[in-house]
Amino acid sequence: MERKAVILYSGGLDSSTCLAIARSEGYVPCAISFSYGQRHSYELEVAKANARQLGASEHLVVDFDLRLMGGSALTADIDVPKQGVGDDIPVTYVPARNTIFLSFALGWAEVLGAFDIFIGVNALDYSGYPDCRPEYIAAYERMANLATKAGVEGKGQFRIHTPLISLTKAETIKQGVSLGVDYALTHSCYDPTPEGLSCGQCDSCRLRLKGFAEAGLVDPLQYVPGS
Repeated sequence: MERKAVILYSGGLDSSTCLAIARSEGYVPCAISFSYGQRHSYELEVAKANARQLGASEHLVVDFDLRLMGGSALTADIDVPKQGVGDDIPVTYVPARNTIFLSFALGWAEVLGAFDIFIGVNALDYSGYPDCRPEYIAAYERMANLATKAGVEGKGQFRIHTPLISLTKAETIKQGVSLGVDYALTHSCYDPTPEGLSCGQCDSCRLRLKGFAEAGLVDPLQYVPGS
């Protein structure tokens, strides 16, 4: 009997690695992506183009608009910071984003009869977002089993898988490479050019480039010249 798992898939490095990990563990990956008014909407085009090539059996794109609320450099007219990764929660944090994403994933999982959800959050090489921490994931998992018909009726236990949460970016990349992930089919930049070139200076680009350097590998993506 096949075991389906819902994978939160942005088209980025981490979520693509999660998809590969789910496949390697015997799950049938069902990818879910979000068009939420993000500045870096190029990532969604990458996700649409490559989900099945990376191993997704299904790909659902959910469309809603967080620009109505704003409050983030990714959903409002606020400059994306490019001074380097700091200690404070940056303005690229999107209020409640992972809670919203996981809620859609949970609903789809219940419809699919799946009890496993994979999300590529990380608590080491990351930008300090509060919804990437282990305690947040544990709390959401408890809620998922309280708030669903499938959970209350005892049909199964929902589990939120976070296989990257304690890995460095370099370790994530090495694991992805070992599983055959083609990182040329991913995108990470928060502020790409209209043509999709990565800026090389935002937090996401810096973390990605640092990861490839520490892994002793070359990032296959194209960056803005001189970045």
